Amino acid sequence: MKKSIAYFASTLAVGLFCCAAFAQGTQISGTVTDKTTGTPAVGDTVAMLDVQAGMGEVAHATTDAHGHYSMNEPGPGPYLIRVTHQGAGYFIAAPQGGGPGDIPVYDVAAKVSGVRIEADVMEAEADNGQLRVDERYFVHNTSSPPVTQWSHRSFEIQLPPGAAITDTGAQRPNGLPTSVKLDPDGSKGRYSFDFPIQPDDGEKDTLFQISYTVPYSGQFAFKTQESLPADNVAVLLPKSMTLTSGAGANFTPVQADPGILTFLVKNVAPDKALAFTIAGTGSIPREAQNTPPANPQGDSGQTANGGTPGGGIGTPIDTPDPLSKYKWWILGGLALLLATAAGFLLRKPAMAGMPAAGAAGAMAIPASPGLASSATHGPRNNALLNALKEELFALESEKLSDTITAKDYAEVKAALETVLKRALKRSS
Repeated sequence: MKKSIAYFASTLAVGLFCCAAFAQGTQISGTVTDKTTGTPAVGDTVAMLDVQAGMGEVAHATTDAHGHYSMNEPGPGPYLIRVTHQGAGYFIAAPQGGGPGDIPVYDVAAKVSGVRIEADVMEAEADNGQLRVDERYFVHNTSSPPVTQWSHRSFEIQLPPGAAITDTGAQRPNGLPTSVKLDPDGSKGRYSFDFPIQPDDGEKDTLFQISYTVPYSGQFAFKTQESLPADNVAVLLPKSMTLTSGAGANFTPVQADPGILTFLVKNVAPDKALAFTIAGTGSIPREAQNTPPANPQGDSGQTANGGTPGGGIGTPIDTPDPLSKYKWWILGGLALLLATAAGFLLRKPAMAGMPAAGAAGAMAIPASPGLASSATHGPRNNALLNALKEELFALESEKLSDTITAKDYAEVKAALETVLKRALKRSS
């Protein structure tokens, strides 16, 4: 009898130990490296966030003298790993299968040398007494050594009088679009993004987006300026509208797409006044995005002062089209609600090579090679899992900042969780 009790007790102990080990889940460990100094980041706080539980912290650690940390997953996840370095947060999706959770971080400064606007792309349409503007700023950070520019006024912009903001968003070099708040900056029409401008990740830079409307009576005069040096400032219009350059601006028509008019001014100094007037009404055809370029020898185009000889889009300038690399961003509208990303991830595999259409007015997002097929395993499936985790993180961030309605939050979260469960099932 005593032997039986002892056996039962030992079996129960082993069972409890196994349950405890199972409950702890997979151990995640990695090294946090300060890329500014090239040394381990010592004493940084690392937290594991439960994506499906309001981004609640479920585990935390502090990096040691070698920048190393280690935590246990409390369950199957999904989770994100966040490290806080000098007040700025850096994120990765919790690695699958015990992979390394290494995280690069950068020192932080309010102003950083090497930050510039590669392109400020403004897309305008008009009808029914309203001018709609979608604007995107592609911001490079090529600081050396690399440093993150971050403060409550990380990136400043100027909007015209009477502008009513409808949406704003931002995207890190290695992240996905998320809604962010835009703060008034004291002066009338001046606003600031409280969002980090991290060093570039290869050719990937930081994207800021804003959508707004202004009352419109057939023409509108813009007078704006850039807060940083800008390589290119472009205005995109329907072919039924015109642009006239004003003081401080010499917009040149360029050939970017035959379905629209594109005007460009290069090498704009910060705080230099840019004035121009647009007139007419019309909408940019979304199908223009997939139309082959017009023959540059056969089109004579609209002049920058509003003339329209031949009805073309203008003679190309003597340099390659500086906007070609942004073709998926500048013709699809502004994607700020995560329903767009959910629709992108839920598309059929046959659609994977095409830009996501999303809801009306949603931005076309280029398909990622890692998401090309919902039946793909290995590295491609991991890419899908990581994208889904980041989308869930962005969704929870929007909820916490009150930038998404309760209805949209519930619908998008349900869609993302459905796809995530299917992906996790395939990877098991």
